[in-house]
Amino acid sequence: MPQGDKDKYTDKQQRKAEHIEKSYERKGVSEKEAESRAWATVNKQSGGGNRSGGSGQKKSAGSKAAARSDSAKQAAATRKAGSRSASLQDQTKDQLMAKARARDIKGRSSMRKQELVNALRKSN
Repeated sequence: MPQGDKDKYTDKQQRKAEHIEKSYERKGVSEKEAESRAWATVNKQSGGGNRSGGSGQKKSAGSKAAARSDSAKQAAATRKAGSRSASLQDQTKDQLMAKARARDIKGRSSMRKQELVNALRKSN
């Protein structure tokens, strides 16, 4: 199947992509970008073309859904672990400023990065 060929998609998937594309175009997104986003959304939701002979991989719809779910759970776990393990020193000043704002640290706007790090460590 050549790249960009939509023959392997079901009629329902094609209608869904058209609807999503029109929605993006109404929001002012270019036609090409709207089409790209629409098909990306359809692929994310359904795992790609589902007609026989699709990707060449023999996967049922159930196993495709399970793989997407596992992938999403793994990505979420990575994001959570990444935010916990990132030391204050490795974060940008903007990130530190947001944390200081959330903890209502006084004088944060005039602090340098190292001062923000120290203030955040003291506030724990």
